[in-house]
Amino acid sequence: MASLFTKIITGEIPSYKVAETEDYLAFLDINPNAKGHTLCVPKIEVDKLFDLDETTYHGLMEFSRQVALALRKAIPCKRIGMSVIGLEVPHCHVHLIPLTTMDDARFTSKVTLEDSEFEALAAKIASFL
Repeated sequence: MASLFTKIITGEIPSYKVAETEDYLAFLDINPNAKGHTLCVPKIEVDKLFDLDETTYHGLMEFSRQVALALRKAIPCKRIGMSVIGLEVPHCHVHLIPLTTMDDARFTSKVTLEDSEFEALAAKIASFL
């Protein structure tokens, strides 16, 4: 059965896309730790980051870096945090989280945004790519 992220990649489930290449997709997390929290995923469905082949792994890291640089320009924050946890969805993914405090990285507090805010954020981040 296809993962939630595969369904997002195929368009079966809508998302707020930030960036896309032939091999990778970045979209806003709909349950964000902070405004601008973005997920970067490979389009191939592999559960664990270190199970990716070397080329895909390095490609995901470079893609994530490019998205993080755009995110840093779009969202006022002290830095962009990166986390790879991957327990909730069996499809490897990189969390890029604008950090103002360490609490933003802890996955304990969440930010609520309206659809229009998600759309505007995705467009703003994408404009820096």
